Amino acid sequence: MTGRPVVERAVGTGGRVSELVIETHGLRKEFRDRRGLHVAVHGLDLAVPAGGVHGFLGPNGSGKTTTIRMLLGLARATRGRMRLFDHEVPQHLPDVVDRVGAVVESPKFSPNLTGRRNLLLLSRSIGVPDTQVDAALETVGLVGRDADRYRAYSLGMKQRLAIAATLLKQPQLLILDEPTNGLDPAGIREIRETIRDLGEQGVTVLLSSHILAEVQQVCTSATIIGRGRMLASGHVDELLDAGTPSHRVAVDDPARAGALLAAAGLPATTDDDGRLRVESDDPAAITRALAAGEVWLTELTPLRRDLESVFLELTAGEALGEEGAR
Repeated sequence: MTGRPVVERAVGTGGRVSELVIETHGLRKEFRDRRGLHVAVHGLDLAVPAGGVHGFLGPNGSGKTTTIRMLLGLARATRGRMRLFDHEVPQHLPDVVDRVGAVVESPKFSPNLTGRRNLLLLSRSIGVPDTQVDAALETVGLVGRDADRYRAYSLGMKQRLAIAATLLKQPQLLILDEPTNGLDPAGIREIRETIRDLGEQGVTVLLSSHILAEVQQVCTSATIIGRGRMLASGHVDELLDAGTPSHRVAVDDPARAGALLAAAGLPATTDDDGRLRVESDDPAAITRALAAGEVWLTELTPLRRDLESVFLELTAGEALGEEGAR
């Protein structure tokens, strides 16, 4: 792949000009079964900026796959608007489909053919030069294993070949739906490195996942959803820095320390290891409160939240899954 993606410029909030490759407004998907009406996606506003890896995060059943299928024209929205590269979809999906690659379902490859032969058959069917097969194999790290038959591939290698297939047409946007499902740690690492490399090369990657800790290692921005609703969206650093700062505190008498901190208006909880987690951005206040009661610190460490803790805060007390949603 060569060059960086060219994207249309869209006007964002406050009149600022921003580059978005995916936009949804008030997106809703309803379906009925014998038990009645179910809402899989509930008024979702999604904005994916150009370049880098955007995490689309939420538990199983929160509407991620349904949203992706609507964007790709595989499912019809009940109402709302969707845009890819500033084109309304699904009405104008044919105008942008060549700029989009997606791995949404299990890939269909011939098990008796090699990885390279599978890609060559695909490339020739869509009129792509054979040189693109070489480039795609190199991007996903399958050079040297491309002569192996597909049936001998590990799950991670099969997933990387599926990504290679989408890269044949050099997409500017790549949509991956739970690409590490079922993979062992080595396979997860391989997919993670492939996704990170694609983002660094200028491809915009929408990465749908429920594995928050894994996604945090590759995403530059993220949207967190629950029950088909957007809960938070922005640059990963901004999401991690939002909320109340906290510090980890270690003392010889955690119970007395907790009482002293509570009396000083500094909420504290006790972790499994006996250390305290204190909600405060003022380490001096923590020190003063404990010293006043002659409780002395053995550790005072500022804590930065991870995506998992952000997600748990956003969804506290909320039943996330909507049965039948995906």
